[in-house]
Amino acid sequence: MDSLDHLAGPGSELLRRVDDLLAAAGAPDDHRIWPLLRRLGTLPGDALGEVVALRPAPLAAAGHAVRTLVREYDHARANLTGGDPWQGAGAQAYAAHRDALAAYLDGDPESLTGRLEATAAYADAVDEWVAHSRHALARTLADVLGSAEAVAVVTGTATDPGTAGLAAAEIGARVLATVAEAQARGQALLHRWAPDLTELPYRGPSDPAPTRLDITTWISG
Repeated sequence: MDSLDHLAGPGSELLRRVDDLLAAAGAPDDHRIWPLLRRLGTLPGDALGEVVALRPAPLAAAGHAVRTLVREYDHARANLTGGDPWQGAGAQAYAAHRDALAAYLDGDPESLTGRLEATAAYADAVDEWVAHSRHALARTLADVLGSAEAVAVVTGTATDPGTAGLAAAEIGARVLATVAEAQARGQALLHRWAPDLTELPYRGPSDPAPTRLDITTWISG
């Protein structure tokens, strides 16, 4: 468990009150919570639930699993190397496609192993993003749970709904601002990695092998 797990219970209870007050009384027209609500399309309590549901551990496991595949691709490429026990047109055609397949498996960043390594690195980056986002929201929750606005929301709902409503808007804005910042970082992360995660089509031999079939083929004994 991390700090967000510890704060999720009392945070959810406070934000449930905040959501109810926002739904019932709204907020001043010029309050900063409105652009955040429009941008995220969710109330603070629901936003908290979405971030709490994010877990970094599965992403770390995914990165490890992908790196295991890289070793298997390395082994497959190694099996394609070596001298050919035959000569002629068939041998040339085979060698051309063998070399193209070897490069496709493991040649440079534009190879299958390059894509796998990029995918593993992307999983690591998302893992870090999740951990950072959870920590940032935990800090915000800790601040709002101990704030005067939280006291106003809890104690003033019945006695002073106007003050409680404004306090709810302030708490909601702080929570949504943190979530919006995390969302922006996530979108930037996806934009950064998207070119390295696209499908890589197979590239055939750049030097076509002879197409004649009447050329003698020699096979070594």
